[in-house]
Formats: sequence, C-alpha cells, structure tokens
Amino acid sequence: MSLQKFFKHIFFPRRTLRKLFPASTLQAIEATIAAEEAHHQGQIRFVIENTLPSQAAWQDMSSRARALQLFADLGVWDTEHNNGVLIYLLLAERQVEIVADRGVNAKLGQAVWNEICRAMETHFRQGQFEQGALTGIQKVSEHMALHYPGMADERNELPDQAVVL
Repeated sequence: MSLQKFFKHIFFPRRTLRKLFPASTLQAIEATIAAEEAHHQGQIRFVIENTLPSQAAWQDMSSRARALQLFADLGVWDTEHNNGVLIYLLLAERQVEIVADRGVNAKLGQAVWNEICRAMETHFRQGQFEQGALTGIQKVSEHMALHYPGMADERNELPDQAVVL
C-alpha cells in the first residue's frame, strides 16, 4: 500500500478528464480508430481513466496491471485473429500503456509499444492531448497494417468509441 498514491488518486480533480478530453476529442479518437481499422484487420480499443478505483489505488496497482485488467474486462483478447490492442491512459499518473494480444505480440514485441507510448507522452507533456491520442492510434495502425493487412469484408469486432472511466 502506498498512501501517497492513494491520496493522489482520491484528490485528483475529477474534471481533468473532460477538460483534457472533451467530446470533440473523443469523437476524433473514434473516427480515427474507424478510419485506421479500414486499413488492417487489427482491433484497437482506447481507454482513458482519470484515476484508479479506490481499492486499486489502495493496493498500489500499477498502470500496467490496470491496463491488463481492462484488456481482459473489455474482451480485447477475444478477437478472431488474436489481434486486439488496448491503448490505456491513466491521467492521474500521466501513464500510457499498450497491451496487445498474443498474436500481435508474437510479431512485434513490447519495445514497439513502449516507443509508441513515449511518443504519446511527449505530446501529452506539451498539452497536446488530442494529437497524442491520435498519434498513438495511427502508429499502432501502421504496425497492424504490416502484419494484418485489411480485407474488404472484415467485420469490426470491437467498438471504436473511446472508453472513459
């Protein structure tokens, strides 16, 4: 347990998420995911969480562990070709995590995802939250297009809307 982390999450301003990710930005994220998925068979989910749930913060859950939990809870692992990717942003800690299904990880590996996370974090540090989110989606899609080229009859297995927690 980390009291510092717990209090950071408890007292982090609730309005921060809506300020940094207004409806127009959430719509841009959804549109970009839909447009990018037209170029590959991969499935992308984007999750923004203002703070960890109280119990997770009390237990000192890492942003990586939370991303893995949401990857499972949202069924990102449950795609036909094992090619789901979760992009997770924890605002209270300014952390970005990317979790990919085993099919994608076998082809790419964590180093690729870490590089994309750092690029997104660079935009976020400059206050460019929409650009950071869209950059992350586009970079994930570039890699997905190389390994999972699109097919005209491919169905969309996961919703394109950003998940806001």
